[in-house]
Amino acid sequence: MLKVGLTGGIGAGKSEVSRLLVECGAVLIDADRIAREVVEPGTPGLAAVVDAFGAEILTADGRLDRPRLGSIVFADPERLAVLNSIVHPLVGARSRELEEAADEDAVVIHDVPLLTENGLAPLYDLVIVVDASAGTQLDRLVGRRGMTEQDARARMAAQATRRQRREIADIVIDNDVPLDELEQRVRDVWSELVHRARSTRAE
Repeated sequence: MLKVGLTGGIGAGKSEVSRLLVECGAVLIDADRIAREVVEPGTPGLAAVVDAFGAEILTADGRLDRPRLGSIVFADPERLAVLNSIVHPLVGARSRELEEAADEDAVVIHDVPLLTENGLAPLYDLVIVVDASAGTQLDRLVGRRGMTEQDARARMAAQATRRQRREIADIVIDNDVPLDELEQRVRDVWSELVHRARSTRAE
């Protein structure tokens, strides 16, 4: 098994890269998706978040109001740290379960937005960083996700810098390019991952 950490700043296009890698044959473990699952209604995770932030972060039907919670934590590093201390251990435990269920010869992609911030690079055989300029990130967050520019900038500022992410990267995928160029780059990266996985099995 080849364990790959995939990360990138918000709006850099990491989800598109992970989708393309899955099309190539990767097994994807998506930390964001798991983070949503561990705070579904009735979970211990949601109960812990409500204890920390109050019932006002719930919608009328008892689900987590993500935009409201996001507006609180991404403008306050201390509150963000509290949220992370609740959610990250739950995500880590579920990720390990999914990894253990994968075939032993699989290329497993761990899609982890905060890989850099949490010092997780040593957990993986190699790290892929999806990189885009701050202007590109901002345009995508405002234009495609409907964020206000203020919220988008706050979320970007709460994450690691481009330089910090690139420093831990074994492979960088530039996503300031048209989709067809991105697709070709991902195919090239996949070929390298398959080669590394085969080399690992042969050792």
